Amino acid sequence: MGENENPKGAFKSLQFPVVFAAVFFGIGIWRWQATGKSFYLLNFGYIGLSIVLGIYLMTVLPKHKKAIGRRITQFLVGSYMLFFLGLISRENMQLEGFFQYLFIGVFAGATLHYFVAKIFGPLVFGRGWCGYACWTAMLLDFLPYKKPINPRIKGYGVIRYIHFLLSLILSLIIWKYTELKLYDNTKEELYALIVGNLLYYIIGILLAMSLKDNRAFCKYICPIPVLQKITASFSLLKVRIHEEQCINCGVCEKNCPMDIRITEYMGYGSRVHSSECIACATCINTCPRGALDFSFQWDPQVNEKLKYYNPNIKKKEKTSEFI
Repeated sequence: MGENENPKGAFKSLQFPVVFAAVFFGIGIWRWQATGKSFYLLNFGYIGLSIVLGIYLMTVLPKHKKAIGRRITQFLVGSYMLFFLGLISRENMQLEGFFQYLFIGVFAGATLHYFVAKIFGPLVFGRGWCGYACWTAMLLDFLPYKKPINPRIKGYGVIRYIHFLLSLILSLIIWKYTELKLYDNTKEELYALIVGNLLYYIIGILLAMSLKDNRAFCKYICPIPVLQKITASFSLLKVRIHEEQCINCGVCEKNCPMDIRITEYMGYGSRVHSSECIACATCINTCPRGALDFSFQWDPQVNEKLKYYNPNIKKKEKTSEFI
């Protein structure tokens, strides 16, 4: 190992697994005590342990193999939620299922999932769901385009907001004017889950192949970030840049699957506040100087549309927006 290589990678202490284990076991105990159902303890305990396992592997594996830890967690959690909670238990974990439960005022598994993973949870772990648990990305990440060849296509991100709005309108129509039940473990709920996921997989694979980008679906089509981005910018967990070690080689940005311009945050002494970050640690694992890691703290929110930082150029002469 070279003298500049970070031996511990993204997670440098037991702080991270302890925090994540406490969060998920805490939710499990809370729901178990509130409902008397031990399932919640087993469910959240399993997810928490899967995350802890991934973090542990990301800590101890050699630098070029650290991504294996994330992929194991991604498979353990994603497949569990899709096959067991979705197909076997018939919980519609799609966005439309969440809307249906909200409309009828039911606090079910899908409702709890969205509040934890996609609304309030991002205050703690950002968009970690997208990097470590999403069953759609679980499949798409097997495709060969892990490093985007082309930059993000400006303006295409609006599609995710249109998708979100259409899902909401469709759910309202189904709830108000039809006899369909996309909730309460019905066969209609199961069919909606299957059809919705098949469409996501087909569209995601076609986009990845055409744009040569595994995460194209996440960037342009998936409606879930519409919820996550509201709170993810304030996340306690963020990528930290050690400016004294950074040589501005750009390797982190070239490998970032979400096209985040990481080093632009460094000049302001800021952690990476982009709400597009999925905490995958790719930037950390590819940095040749070990200049990046995760930190877990509260800090002042930084405007994501800060001007481009260059100590030799006046700010008014050159501007750029963060992704």
